[in-house]
Amino acid sequence: MLRRPNKSKQKNWKTPSLIFISILFTFMFVIPTVIVLPFAGGEESEVSKEAEPVVQEEKQANQKLVSPFDVRVLRTEEDTVEEIPLEDYVVHVVASEMPADFELEALKAQALAARTYIVRFLTYEQSEDLPDSADVTDTVDHQVYKNTDELRQIWGSDYHWKIDKIEQAVAATQGTVITYEDQPITPAFFSTSNGYTENSEDYWENELPYLRAVESPWDEDISPKFLDQQVFTSAELENKLQVSLSNQSDQFQLTRTDSQRVDQVEIGGQTFSGRDIREQLGLSSNDFTISKKNDHYVFTTKGFGHGVGMSQYGANGMAQEGKTYDDIIAYYYKGTELNTLEQATPTLLVKK
Repeated sequence: MLRRPNKSKQKNWKTPSLIFISILFTFMFVIPTVIVLPFAGGEESEVSKEAEPVVQEEKQANQKLVSPFDVRVLRTEEDTVEEIPLEDYVVHVVASEMPADFELEALKAQALAARTYIVRFLTYEQSEDLPDSADVTDTVDHQVYKNTDELRQIWGSDYHWKIDKIEQAVAATQGTVITYEDQPITPAFFSTSNGYTENSEDYWENELPYLRAVESPWDEDISPKFLDQQVFTSAELENKLQVSLSNQSDQFQLTRTDSQRVDQVEIGGQTFSGRDIREQLGLSSNDFTISKKNDHYVFTTKGFGHGVGMSQYGANGMAQEGKTYDDIIAYYYKGTELNTLEQATPTLLVKK
């Protein structure tokens, strides 16, 4: 036999249940709201879910690289030619020439140098040694270029953040080159100074008004390449320099340039330029001292590279101090300006 429920007992059961549910809802919704509201940032800090995709799209649009022409790069190992849009070429040159963990403003300065180099080269200095299908090589003869597959192999799991950072630097300067008297410059750059950069005519033949010696004090503190030593036996040195050291004294007379790099030195009865010694011995720099220990010659160098133009570690040091990319460019390339491709090289855009 089924019993009808006792209404009085049922009423008594519902009352505590309702109270329990009310308390539960209070903990679930009211109290969290009270906790969160004092820390809310107001209307400006609130972004609706509908707005988020728009923000992302705008960010991507700002990073889009637009290239007016392609650069044909001879891949020297494969003996093939890759056609790369200008701004993508600049991205990969910066990735190949400067550490991606450098400050963003230093990477922007490097992007300007890389773009200016290829624009000037295509305008005035095309090489006769290249096949007709290529504009430049992927080596230090022009600018080092590594493609996406090569960078992925080198960077591994760091690839995405590194390439994103470099693309950001290139996008911030795209379509812009460094000019002197309205013409694209020769934007020489190198790794590490000895404390100064070099006048162009002290290392190369031509005197360029924007490639002047300036102090670069940042390099010594931040560059791992600032100091180096190489040791040669007497036989090795005689072979490399084609000299006889039998009558060489322990003392070497060196003359130096304004930047304290070696101008000339006499070794084994012959006079060499500092550049000759650097290149023939494979030294890091042409700022060196020589000491003799028994049958060995010790060359101690300061800096890394030819020393002309922008020091990459110097640029990074400036950026660490809060300088912007245009500050860096103005400091290392004296009297220059930043101009658009349309202003600097309209004929190149028409030709390409």
